[in-house]
Amino acid sequence: MSGGVDSAVAAALLQEAGYHVIGVTLILWKDEGEDGKRWQDRSCCKVGLARHVAKELSIPHHSMDFQADFQREIIDDFCDTYLLGQTPNPCVRCNERMKFGMLLEAARTLGADFMATGHYARIQYRPALDRYALLKGVDAHKDQSYFLYRLQPAHRAATLFPLGEMEKADVYRKAAQMDLPYEDVLESQEVCFVTQKGYREFLLARRPEAYAPGEIVSESGAVLGAHAGVSSYTIGQRRGLGLAAETRLYVTRLNPETRQVVVGTEDALFSTDLICQNLVWGVAPPEEPMTVAAKIRYRATEAEARLFPDTEGRVRLRFSQPQRGITPGQSVVFYRDDEVIGGGVIAPSDDDGPSF
Repeated sequence: MSGGVDSAVAAALLQEAGYHVIGVTLILWKDEGEDGKRWQDRSCCKVGLARHVAKELSIPHHSMDFQADFQREIIDDFCDTYLLGQTPNPCVRCNERMKFGMLLEAARTLGADFMATGHYARIQYRPALDRYALLKGVDAHKDQSYFLYRLQPAHRAATLFPLGEMEKADVYRKAAQMDLPYEDVLESQEVCFVTQKGYREFLLARRPEAYAPGEIVSESGAVLGAHAGVSSYTIGQRRGLGLAAETRLYVTRLNPETRQVVVGTEDALFSTDLICQNLVWGVAPPEEPMTVAAKIRYRATEAEARLFPDTEGRVRLRFSQPQRGITPGQSVVFYRDDEVIGGGVIAPSDDDGPSF
């Protein structure tokens, strides 16, 4: 129970369905000045509100302090990925390592058979294949299956998603019936630990070396200006470059080794090919090329792509239509209809380009 509306409604629905529900809130991150804030405004998991909901539902509530683990598994990786000139997705990693890793283990110590969250996704057991399929949530605007693609078979077998068949509007109606103060609770942030400051200030405090100055160069290598740190930029960025040019320029590539930010026209942001590593599969890993629908970021539209396994445990994707802003460090997730069949982390491109 994060203290948000979704997990509160999920707990109520499970209780109504006859489950014996135990509320658990993870204490993952405590920002400076946290103690002085109203409980509604505190970062990440809001223990006070979660405890209030548990009391309203007459269920036991436990808070578990995983701050040291969160620092090691999520914060450090977040910062180190930026040092590599890549853009991390901490929510994907947190789901894999913390919520469906350590929390599920902790739930076992409380005697729980299942773990449930307020994610908008579905899990469906398919007897003919003897496996648990991860499916999109019914509410297409709230579907969170992208963030959950790294769930292992054991995680899926022990997980319940009570909101998977619901629309967000129905969840709000249910919360109102429960007299939850949901209008006072903001939607969860994508990066829950970057609360009061932007990620640049957050990163500067922990990895000051990320802000070594360098050059802004064109695709041809011509020096166009200077920057105060590669980590201040992301692929596709246009604002804040400080360059005078006749055409709009965008960040097309980051080279942390040479401390160069490469810029070009918008056309240079489009590509049909990417390499994916650190894979997780919800089906048997393919041995032959296959066609999938793929998302290169959470808010991206699915696009048809041809998937080619290689001998190094990676896959290479070739999209039918060029994709804008393919970004190393982000996840690409493969779908077949409503099912998540796998995914992995976008790797920096090979020097010679993908080979198919």
